[in-house]
Amino acid sequence: MSRPVGELVRRWRERRGYSQLALASRAEISTRHLSFLETGRSRPSRDMVLRLGRHLDLALREQNQLLLAAGYAPAYTDSPLDIAEMLPVRDALRQILTGHEPFPALVVDRNWNVVLSNSGFRLFAEGAAPELLQPPVNALRLALHPEGMQPRIANFPEWRDQLLQRRVELTAEPGLTELYRELLGYSSGDEPDPRPRTDHTDLTLPLRLRYRDAELSLICTIATFGMPLDVTVAELAVEAFLPADEATGELLKSLHTAAPAGQDPAGAA
Repeated sequence: MSRPVGELVRRWRERRGYSQLALASRAEISTRHLSFLETGRSRPSRDMVLRLGRHLDLALREQNQLLLAAGYAPAYTDSPLDIAEMLPVRDALRQILTGHEPFPALVVDRNWNVVLSNSGFRLFAEGAAPELLQPPVNALRLALHPEGMQPRIANFPEWRDQLLQRRVELTAEPGLTELYRELLGYSSGDEPDPRPRTDHTDLTLPLRLRYRDAELSLICTIATFGMPLDVTVAELAVEAFLPADEATGELLKSLHTAAPAGQDPAGAA
């Protein structure tokens, strides 16, 4: 059900933790004017809606929704990834994924569904229940499900907390609410005690993944398109993994060399 633009602005302001004074200062308007906009006593201009959306750090999709609620046309296109106009985007993503081999990398959408992946994705899919690999593969579900990667993650409690906080909680993405409840409900069996850190030079939490008789240590990086003007493009993210130690790097290189040709479960680049 559609809501007045003022109510949407207030809800996003409260979700971001801003007072009226704080948001008004950021947007360079008076607190009185912002109050009138939120209560519906004043109707914002198109430029004002976009200004508030930017200062609320809203994604392009949410900025479009603010515009629609205010009676204006959306400012940003929302193009399916498979149309001809998106070919440059698809080509760029494929180049990134292929160039990252032999290390795992995948492209996910706003709900963390895997859109594309490279050959290294086999490392994550190995041993997972077939239903978890049916398109669209959800990266969070695959990682945390008891029949997915969970049994092979040596530092599962820490990695799960990081995934839930960084990928779901901090995004304030309404569409992830149902998935978040599902992930919280997964049984994790007997969780091992968190492994104490012995190297205090670590600046990021690695994914410690068991693979056959070895344990791989991987650092995750996330990249997005700079200054996108399309909703779909803005919501794509490249999740790439790099070896955290030399042994992991050498093992991944050997696995890549020995791997048979073929399409990966999540849709190879």
